[in-house]
Amino acid sequence: MLAKRIIPCLDIKDGRTVKGVNFVDLRDAGDPVELAEIYSREGADELVFLDISATEQKRKTLADLVYRVAEKVNIPFTVGGGISSVEDVDILLHNGADKVSINSSAVKNPQLINDLVAKFGSQCIVVAIDAKQIDGEWIVHLVGGKVPTDRKLFEWAKEVEERGAGEILFTSMDNDGTKDGFANEALAKLSTDLNIPIIASGGAGNKQHFTDTFIDGKADAALAASVFHFKEIGIQELKTDLKNNGIPVRL
Repeated sequence: MLAKRIIPCLDIKDGRTVKGVNFVDLRDAGDPVELAEIYSREGADELVFLDISATEQKRKTLADLVYRVAEKVNIPFTVGGGISSVEDVDILLHNGADKVSINSSAVKNPQLINDLVAKFGSQCIVVAIDAKQIDGEWIVHLVGGKVPTDRKLFEWAKEVEERGAGEILFTSMDNDGTKDGFANEALAKLSTDLNIPIIASGGAGNKQHFTDTFIDGKADAALAASVFHFKEIGIQELKTDLKNNGIPVRL
């Protein structure tokens, strides 16, 4: 079995790391370059950077940030936020990103997934899906979770795979920031239905939640923010705990 990955996520707004609950009530969590360096040193498997307030005008700012992070870390990192073209991806990869994450732009223009895969390869294209339950259905949302769509999670995830994406980053908006655990039932269905890796996001509050999402949710990787940013869980202690619970990890 492949080693499970632990991925700190840095949500970036105006050049700072922030964290909220259910996608709102943001608070400052530190300098992203400093945090990235710490996580790389502490044994994170990868990093994810999401510019949650990205606009076209900020693309240069994000590229500069990517370059500064790339100088400090020796693990793969994924960058997302406001990416809507082959050119956007080219800039970020040239500045040191290893993968890119697209979300709203993929829903609005699914062909973008195909275009990016054709140009850069599946291995560096991650599609992020933010969804929440409405009347018992998982509904995909856009623009940082603010705008509901007519897309349903499992159907959209299957299309994303068919279009060639290398991974899916699934965030449960219902679980985000609550620290009540990941949406393992939905994660398990995604992992069962699809043949590409699924990254679990939204809800990590303690070490047991990570074990649960790898076993019950069948996730390939687990992403978290506040429990790492505010030093509630150390990455090495988490990995040791996972190993003790029979989860394969890189120590």
